[in-house]
Amino acid sequence: MKLEYLYPELGNLYGDGANLGYLQKCLPEAETVETHLGDKPAFASDPEVVFLYSGPMTERGQGIALEALRPWTSVLLARLEDGLHALFTGNSMELLGKSITDGDSVLEGLGIVDLTSRRDLKHRANSFFLGKAEEYEITAFNSRFSHSSPGEGLQSAFQVVRGVGLEPGCGFEGYRFRNLLGTYLLGPLLVLNPLLTRKLLAELGADREPAFFAEALQAYESRLSEFRDKKRELD
Repeated sequence: MKLEYLYPELGNLYGDGANLGYLQKCLPEAETVETHLGDKPAFASDPEVVFLYSGPMTERGQGIALEALRPWTSVLLARLEDGLHALFTGNSMELLGKSITDGDSVLEGLGIVDLTSRRDLKHRANSFFLGKAEEYEITAFNSRFSHSSPGEGLQSAFQVVRGVGLEPGCGFEGYRFRNLLGTYLLGPLLVLNPLLTRKLLAELGADREPAFFAEALQAYESRLSEFRDKKRELD
């Protein structure tokens, strides 16, 4: 079993690389590989790669990442269709959409999901987030210059309870494509949401509690109580 960190020199903002670091703690038997700019992605040739991670990056970094990853789009799509698990957090989730617009400039995305994104570098959106996913709730944070419009066929990841979804007024946040989760949410998401992490571990064939589960669950429940409180402004 291998875990892959895609372009860590780009996708390393907000300490969100700890998503993969935490997963390493949960799966000490797994090997972690890093794919750097200029490298052939491990997922493209190694079937032992079962999980792919990409984190938030600068807007310039998005353009660099897109050009590096574009030649591997069809291979990535095939691996996702074949069951590869993946987590793209922050604005890295926009890479898999159709386009990223910034004023008159348009970056062509990889087109794996039906999503169009737009930037406004004059307005950063910072907020807390409370949502629902199946039988559990999600707590996280937002810090971004962009919003995304979902296409009709896009499968949602989390229903919004409080906070901002993919764009203002959207009732859901993030998207799913097979075993891929793309989300603006920061935290790191897997650290803040032990129930989500436990589900991921089970899907990866490791039916166990996440590392430091009792402590993570206690912090999660405390945060839930805070985020549910209507007196607490989340936006």
